Amino acid sequence: MKQTIALVDDDRNILTSVSMTLEQEGFTVRTYTDGESALQGITARPVDLAVLDIKMPRMDGMELLQRLRQRTTLPVIFLTSKDEEVDELMGLRLGADDYITKPFSQRLLIERIRALLRRNENSRAEGSGAAPGGIMVRGELVLDDTKHQCLWRSHDIQLTVTEFLLVKALAARPGMVKSRDNLIDAAYGDNIYVDDRTIDSHIKRVRKKFRSIDDTFNSIETLYGIGYRYKDA
Repeated sequence: MKQTIALVDDDRNILTSVSMTLEQEGFTVRTYTDGESALQGITARPVDLAVLDIKMPRMDGMELLQRLRQRTTLPVIFLTSKDEEVDELMGLRLGADDYITKPFSQRLLIERIRALLRRNENSRAEGSGAAPGGIMVRGELVLDDTKHQCLWRSHDIQLTVTEFLLVKALAARPGMVKSRDNLIDAAYGDNIYVDDRTIDSHIKRVRKKFRSIDDTFNSIETLYGIGYRYKDA
């Protein structure tokens, strides 16, 4: 079955050229020129991945992402201008899985889309360190790959694909330090370049989600200048 991509941008030239390329690559594409119509369309007919521009009329990409994250862990890639570093970081903090700066290579976008979809599929399959059935238990933490479900003290925590993979990579080897490079490889694959700050932003968001359930959560430790580790239970 073809995977469906939602492409949201108010630049019709980008919508036309990118959608044609995606369709040539075997994807089904739904295009939207503003955030409001995209929210309605994606809510009514879910897609496998969304590519969102930040600057749009009626509802910008940031607000659209916030609204989507209230109801779905849909994989999301942001399109952002080269001089909008703050937007990139804010997008990651809001729950985007990846971002690409404009102007961008369509081939690069295709590679990022395929990588994110592959990560999404892999996160639902068996994971390293998981027990039979794809379930990993680490003290109060339960990760179920097959359901893409994360539980902390029996409370459901909605994680994006990237966040889920980061938690799984850390929890798979409690007590072992994971460098940012290790975590980039675990969450993005070794063929994708990602800035260190991207991992830091994802970890901050993960902690915030756990602390919204348990304000004493401290299982993910920062080792400054080295990386992160999951504390032994």
